[in-house]
Amino acid sequence: MATLSKSSKKRAPTRAIEKKMWARGYDVVVGIDEVGRGSWAGPLMVGAAIVPRDTRINGIRDSKLLTEREREALFPKIAEWCVSWAVGAASQEECDRLGMSAAQKLATRRAIESLTVTPDVAITDGKWDFVSPSVANVELAVKADLRCLSVATASVLAKVVRDRLMCELAESYPHWSFDTNKGYPCQVHKAAIQGYGPSAVHRRSWVFMDNYNPWTAIRRTPPAGQTSLF
Repeated sequence: MATLSKSSKKRAPTRAIEKKMWARGYDVVVGIDEVGRGSWAGPLMVGAAIVPRDTRINGIRDSKLLTEREREALFPKIAEWCVSWAVGAASQEECDRLGMSAAQKLATRRAIESLTVTPDVAITDGKWDFVSPSVANVELAVKADLRCLSVATASVLAKVVRDRLMCELAESYPHWSFDTNKGYPCQVHKAAIQGYGPSAVHRRSWVFMDNYNPWTAIRRTPPAGQTSLF
């Protein structure tokens, strides 16, 4: 049985923002959160979660406050509890070709289109609206992943789905230890790129290709919208 750490117990998200949306006449409220934007490899994913109005699952927090074991224990409970949920993805190739902002919008659209109901309003963390026009109305809320129940729920769902995929990729690309780093930069990951170069699932437009990749035959690809690096 997974247990919450002392710090995460202090940060229980509520339905306060959802209640404001319901009071404004928005019947279907979806929480949105992304995962994988800062990773050097693998897809960017966006979670979408519509939670019930009158029940909750104990232990839901922003995914970054939970251990992998805690998230895995929560996942089946959350998946069954949600009114509807989905995770959309943009592949590493799409991240390179489109740029991260466009890729995040694409993953969001795919998540929204996979829901079984159409949301009236979306709540998402931060000050950048990457959800429009996939949802007609968007409520931006700073630290929504910490304080909003549907956004925290979306963060857990997206994180678990992506982590499982990265563990699967680790079987095909064992040198880069995706099962432990999930594609994010760390000393082991950097050393692997220096020793073996980038894998087929690395984002090749990123600057780490200049800083850590010694293989001259595998060059950094131009970022989206740029035809040349020189």
